[in-house]
Amino acid sequence: MTAAYLIIEARISDPKKFLDYAGAASALVARMGGRYVVMGGAQEWLEGPTDAARTVVSEWPDRASALAFWHSTEYAKIKPLRAGTGDFRVRLVDATTPSEPITGTQE
Repeated sequence: MTAAYLIIEARISDPKKFLDYAGAASALVARMGGRYVVMGGAQEWLEGPTDAARTVVSEWPDRASALAFWHSTEYAKIKPLRAGTGDFRVRLVDATTPSEPITGTQE
């Protein structure tokens, strides 16, 4: 079983209204087996165009767990609280566990 991560890029335009969504969503993430590994904190752009987006990352035991959260009826009830609070991009990625270090050469 490989961990999966929901990566959210958020440009919040109404922070006060967003707090209702954030509180409800974070409680549901915890109840459904996820945990936040990146939320708030310092963010520094090292390359490429700067962006005002904040990054939030939640870790899940596997892809199925993350998708169960995303498509749940509980989240469907919470998601409308986010409407009008900003612009969001969300993607799901699988973790990798390389068995050997990456060397840059192929044999």
